[in-house]
Amino acid sequence: MQRCTVAIIGGGLVGASLALSLQELARARGWKIVMVEPFAPGDAFQPSYDARSSALSYGSRLIYERLGVWKALAERAEAIKHIHVSDRGRFGAARLDAAEQRVDALGYVIENAWLGHCLWHALDRDIIEWRCPAEVRRLVAGPDGYTLTLDDDSELTCDLAVLADGGRSALREQLSIHVEQTTYDQTALIANITPGDPHQGWAFERFTDTGPLALLPLPENRCALIWTRPQADAERLAAIDERSFLAKLQQAFGYRLGTFRQVGVRHSYPLTLIKSQEQVRPHLVVLGNAAHSLHPIAGQGFNLSLRDVSALAEALENSEAKPGDFATLQQYLEGQRLDQQLTIGFSDQVTRLFSNGNPWLAAGRNAGLIGLELWPSAKGTFARQAMGLGTRPAHALF
Repeated sequence: MQRCTVAIIGGGLVGASLALSLQELARARGWKIVMVEPFAPGDAFQPSYDARSSALSYGSRLIYERLGVWKALAERAEAIKHIHVSDRGRFGAARLDAAEQRVDALGYVIENAWLGHCLWHALDRDIIEWRCPAEVRRLVAGPDGYTLTLDDDSELTCDLAVLADGGRSALREQLSIHVEQTTYDQTALIANITPGDPHQGWAFERFTDTGPLALLPLPENRCALIWTRPQADAERLAAIDERSFLAKLQQAFGYRLGTFRQVGVRHSYPLTLIKSQEQVRPHLVVLGNAAHSLHPIAGQGFNLSLRDVSALAEALENSEAKPGDFATLQQYLEGQRLDQQLTIGFSDQVTRLFSNGNPWLAAGRNAGLIGLELWPSAKGTFARQAMGLGTRPAHALF
């Protein structure tokens, strides 16, 4: 039976980011880290028009700079220079500008495949052992850690098990870790779009009575579309021909980016807010979508998970106890509690407020957007939350 210090279950973007965050600490302390991942990454990055993307906040850039991987990520990162927030059919609008916030960019949009490629290639295989492709079938708690049983019937014991296997984690259910689920009765329609005009680093958040719509800038003058609709409507839009789809999108969004010219493959998935009722146990941490899965419109989910990763690595570094020490893990979670509450609450309330056709709410949010545009201090607070700096100063992320 193999033994390691930390077993990371899930080698996706969150799991790989944690492995990279712990790499130098493991080297210094002689830790052994094993990452178990079902899907083997390719050795070469393959660009694709239809690549799925993530919006990284400015705070996430600072984390990846500290980890030494930002230079590589920046090669295919599209900067968000401006954000335009509006409510369809009403005058209220708010604009955020990177120069006003004294940063190079409010955030960045990066293809997930490139992000994963850069993270995996930054890992030192002498420090981080990969079990890939492999899957954990059973996870059993013991007095000194956890025992993992893999799909090849091999076993692995660890001081600390990190559950980062996604929002539909079967292991989380196996461990009887309950979740709170809030259904939005909405479906997200995801696709890449080519606009007629250059996007010039603009990101758009447009709210309608049936749900929010976001367009984020991508390289090669593409935009990542996240269009939230009622389920039946989303399924219909996913099935119609390209020309009809672009016409519907144009009607909902307008002509701020000219006439839309191309849409790639369309994907849809139902939206639910998921919050794990437990994120730490002795020798166990739940991370990423397994801990909290947010509505995508505010672009906060992965950025919050990355801040969790950074805080966990910091807590382990500052502790003299073994990595699975419950007091250390509780200290980590307590330090992240405010960030999680604010970010989850911000995402949830924005979604609910701007997905409601009630005329009184519509008038109130329209006035709120006007006030946000005219009130610099409020705009600054909103911008810091959007940039992932809402609960801590920028220097704390270095």
